[in-house]
Order: sequence, then structure tokens, then C-alpha cells
Amino acid sequence: MPVPSTLRSARFWRSIIALVLAAAAAIASGLAGNRFSEWSVRGPTTPQVVAACGAAAFCLLAIFATIGFSRIARDLLEPRTGTAHAAVIRYTIVLAGGLANVIITLELFKVPVGNLLVGTAFTAVLLGIAAQQTLGNLFAGVMLMLARPFSVGDQVRMRGGTLGGEIQGTVTAVGITYTRLDTTEGLLNVPNAQAMAAVVGPLQPDGPPDPGPEADPVAAPAGTELASTGPTGTAPTGTAPTGTGPAGTGPAGTGPGAAGPVTAATAAAAVTSPGTGTAPPAGSGPPPPSPGDGTSHEAKP
Repeated sequence: MPVPSTLRSARFWRSIIALVLAAAAAIASGLAGNRFSEWSVRGPTTPQVVAACGAAAFCLLAIFATIGFSRIARDLLEPRTGTAHAAVIRYTIVLAGGLANVIITLELFKVPVGNLLVGTAFTAVLLGIAAQQTLGNLFAGVMLMLARPFSVGDQVRMRGGTLGGEIQGTVTAVGITYTRLDTTEGLLNVPNAQAMAAVVGPLQPDGPPDPGPEADPVAAPAGTELASTGPTGTAPTGTAPTGTGPAGTGPAGTGPGAAGPVTAATAAAAVTSPGTGTAPPAGSGPPPPSPGDGTSHEAKP
């Protein structure tokens, strides 16, 4: 397995050397401090000077080594876990290393740590109350990075009372205090505490548009009938005759009868009759009755 370039860089070796020198300074300060019980002007001067110089050197070298190793850890983990997770690990190393550095330095200076811890705890409570919102975003960011309800590049929607409605967008970054969303209104930085308390879900893609109401069929003009299908094919649309010519209502061959107007029912029957489906022209029908045949017919109005 190839060694990462970070482990072969000058920063890595400087951090190693600083850590080794810090350990040597702590050992020298501890050995010199064993020769006296407390710091005093009347005590041995040389051991006190060596112990003080060793404690100060340890503090500086330990700070340098802590910062160097935190950056190396970030560079190693960033390609695998992302920028946000690598930043959290770096801050954790800095906080843990700084706390250990302070406690060891105080021990080397023969400062009672127990009494100091009581005062530190009281101060931490006051700072926690004052920076409640900042610490809430900090711990919420850590929880978001561990639980991972969403990742960078996901299209999500957030809904919560503190957000003032629903926010939709693409996650571009998950930081230690803020989550950045790319929305239609631009980039938004959502505090991690609000993102943690909100309802988060994936953003569904837009579906096909709902079909609108079907267009109503165009109403046929007055007096126009729809085409009908006859035995020989499709009959064209027929128009009711205007009744300008006389038309006989009696059957053919029974004799002449009085002419009467053609009704709409007669025209519709002519349109739907078998055959070509063509309506009879106006005025067609049996010939008018000849005079003197003795047959009378009533004309229908």
C-alpha cells in the first residue's frame, strides 16, 4: 500500500520532532521539580529554573505538535470522509490536545489542578449559558455528521416552525455550525440546530403536468345532423330541407294528394334511410293529383 504524500511531507516530520522535544522537556522539568516541593526564592535556584524552562518549552512544543497533527489528520481524512467530517476531527484533536497540554503544564509548574478544575467548571457553565446558541449549533453539527440524514449533493426539503415554512434546495456543504443550501432564491445558511429540529426529506422530482379539462366538442350548427352510417358506407351530413316545394305524403301509386311541407322528422328519416344516405331535394315527391280522379287526400300542415 503506497504511503500518502501527507506522511512524507515536511509538516509531518516537524510535528514528530516537536512531539519528541515536548516529551523530553516534560521529563526534564519533572526531574528538576522533584528536587523541591514548591517554588520559593530561598529554594534551589538551578532546579527551579530548569523546571520552569522545561515546562514552558513543553507547552510551546506541545501546541505546535497538536496543531500539526490536527492538520495532518484533516488532510488524510478529507478525501475519504469529506471536508465537514475532517474539520470536526481536526477540531476534536485541537481541543483534546489543548486540554491535555494545559493540565500537564500546570502539573509541571506545581499548580494544584483540583482547585483550578472547580473554577474552570464554574466558568464553563457561565460560558455555556452565554453561548448556548453557538454550542447548540456546534453539537447539532456533530450529530448531523454522525447521523447523516442528508449528504452533500442531496436535494432535500426542510420543514419546521423555526424555519418559517418549507425550504427546498440542494445541500452544498455541511459545516460545524451551518448547513448550506442552494435554493431557487440563492444560497442559504441554515443553522445546524434548526436543521436538526426540522423535518427533513428528499425532494421529489416534478411529475408530468396534470391534464387539463378536455375541450368540449364544438356544437353543431342549428339544423345540422351528424353523419350516419348506412349499409353502403358513411352518409354525408344532411341538412333539413326548407320545404320550398310541395311534397306528397301519400305512398306512391295510390293517387295524387295535396302537397304539404316537409317536416324535420321526414328529413331525418331520409338522411338515415338505407342507400346513399343523401337527403331528397326540396320539392321532390309524388306528382300532384290529377283533377277528376275522385280521390281526396288531406294535407298535413
